Amino acid sequence: MDKTSSPSEKPKVRLAYQTPRGKMFHGLTEDVLRHPKFTPFKGQVQLVFTSPPFPLQREKKYGNLTGDSYSEWLAAYAPLWAEYLTPTGSIVIEVGNGWNQGTPTMSTTSLKALLAFQEAGKLHLCQEFICFNPARLPSPAEWVTVRRIRVKDSFTRVWWMSPTPLPKADNRKVLTAYSPSMKKLLEKGTYNGGKRPSQHHVGDKSFLQDNGGAIPPNVLVPPNAEDLPLEVLPISNTSSNDRYRRLCKEKGLSSHPAVMPESLVEFFVKFLTDPGDIVLDPFAGSNTTGSVAERLERQWLGIEASAAYIETSQSRFKQMGEAA
Repeated sequence: MDKTSSPSEKPKVRLAYQTPRGKMFHGLTEDVLRHPKFTPFKGQVQLVFTSPPFPLQREKKYGNLTGDSYSEWLAAYAPLWAEYLTPTGSIVIEVGNGWNQGTPTMSTTSLKALLAFQEAGKLHLCQEFICFNPARLPSPAEWVTVRRIRVKDSFTRVWWMSPTPLPKADNRKVLTAYSPSMKKLLEKGTYNGGKRPSQHHVGDKSFLQDNGGAIPPNVLVPPNAEDLPLEVLPISNTSSNDRYRRLCKEKGLSSHPAVMPESLVEFFVKFLTDPGDIVLDPFAGSNTTGSVAERLERQWLGIEASAAYIETSQSRFKQMGEAA
């Protein structure tokens, strides 16, 4: 799920390590998915959750494609990933925003890539999520902090797709705390029903049932974000001192530069899978997906092209005494 690079020398497909619930494979994603060691999992994956390299103009340490070639590259994976899904399975991918080099205008590459991916995989677009990060550095710097003609880019999109319009999902597994006003309403037991200006008709008892929490929205924000509506889903984005980075520092290992918040993975794993289901991350990086799946008692499969990232990801499980 964390972004990864394509090394100059093509890695051979091999099982790098395994845990009681998962397996990490070393190799290029397309090679692993076609390998006899991996193909027995076809039709068994309930969730593909990943963050492919973003379509940036400047190459990052973890590797990424630039320009329109990104759409073609990403779309090629859609049929491969879809083959591994169960009939009710889902694909969730995070795609970042990009800017046109030398101008303050946004690139539409990520949107074109999404449409190309959806069409190539014959997928339904179930829902779009916005992952908001108010602590993101001002970017693109030239147009935000130097010329001052843009505001900073502070969110990425997370797309939920499926080969069926009715994938397995249950929002009761990801409920959030009720707002103070909702708690008061439940205590009071009455409110003003009737027709609203929007022409919706609210029944006299439509909102009086305590369901144990509120249905979360599709805007995901850090839990410590200030001056934001209560009706948002808290997603931590402070990874500079998380458990993975501390382990890498203690062991003298180079950590992955683009680690996904565990809480983001946890939301979709809980929302779209049950214990025992298989979760696949084709761009595993530091293997946040596998670590969260292991903790939530899901089976997991990871694919990573970088041997260095595989080594650091294994430290997550060695901490628990689980990696072999």
